[in-house]
Amino acid sequence: MNVLKLLTLGIFLIGAAAPLTTHAQEFQRDIETLEKARVISVIDRGEHQIPGTEVTSESQFLSAEILTGAQKGEVVSFTNDFVQLQEGDQFYLRHLVSPTDGTEFYSVADPYRLHVLIILTLVFVGLVFLFGGIQGIRGLLSLVGSLLLIFYVLLPGISSGLSPVFVAIGVASLIIIVGSYITHGFTRTTTAAVLGMIGTVVVTGLAAWFVVDVASLTGYGSDESVYLRFQSDGTIDLIGVLLGGILIGLLGVLYDSAIGQAVAVEELLRIGGNVSKREVYMRALRIGREHIGALVNTLAIAYVGASLPLFLLLQYSSASAGYIINGEVFATEIVRILIGSIGLVLAVPVTTLIAVYLIRPTENPRDTMQAHSHK
Repeated sequence: MNVLKLLTLGIFLIGAAAPLTTHAQEFQRDIETLEKARVISVIDRGEHQIPGTEVTSESQFLSAEILTGAQKGEVVSFTNDFVQLQEGDQFYLRHLVSPTDGTEFYSVADPYRLHVLIILTLVFVGLVFLFGGIQGIRGLLSLVGSLLLIFYVLLPGISSGLSPVFVAIGVASLIIIVGSYITHGFTRTTTAAVLGMIGTVVVTGLAAWFVVDVASLTGYGSDESVYLRFQSDGTIDLIGVLLGGILIGLLGVLYDSAIGQAVAVEELLRIGGNVSKREVYMRALRIGREHIGALVNTLAIAYVGASLPLFLLLQYSSASAGYIINGEVFATEIVRILIGSIGLVLAVPVTTLIAVYLIRPTENPRDTMQAHSHK
């Protein structure tokens, strides 16, 4: 029984049991707070078997001091059967309070990892500055702009009830425009790549919409989707969210493919002399084919790597391979890989064709979109 069925059954049972107590009583969620805490001491350790399985899990009885929030300075003790902690470790403490009888429950929500993430980010930024130079700085600015568009345009747009498909296409186009011009400058080469990417995103978005509908995918391909459905009271279109995720996930490799093709056309035009546009197109397409082979493999392996635990389940399931692959969880990942690969392949001929007709061979290092006056 999948997660959605379990949650649906639980809600049904709650609804069925409520009339037996009182008609006025309504189901109320526990009041939850998350605060930073520090382990004072590990009082006891042990192991217990997870009910219904042969798997054993470690547990410990902790004493911890709350470091933030209304309970700052208080010391609490509780059993932890999640990530095992040591004395002095910091973590996020989950505090649940029942709205009916005030019963309190403490647990470890997550170890504190922000310091590791901050150090890793600083190392990354430092290496980009050191070896990337001005182009690396532009790339970082492009990344920041893309993240701002995702968090302040895409997510609020979807949450407000707008169509996730059209919001994702719009935001993806804005990310392409902002990121490309910041990183590569206002040139005809960049413009050719931008137009090629936007065209590919639109075509890929429509294709993904069609495939998801024909394949009868519901968007419930992960636990997060189920939780999102209930947290939003069913107002968010999960199918649209799935489509939006496919399009945003495509952008990373799409940049590489489109910019590479536009630059290839630019260089061929510079040394080609009187070579026809058709000849330039065919030669640039030859370069693109090699690029496609590498990037399609990269895209597929990246998706498989991200879903490795899912694929490992094949080793432990008694169901047939056909049944497992047919399931929504696997089918969704396969659709992601194939739609992304289709978009990647289409970007090469589309961008190459646009670049051949847009870029003009000149003696300048880069032919900008601005007019130049020569004396």
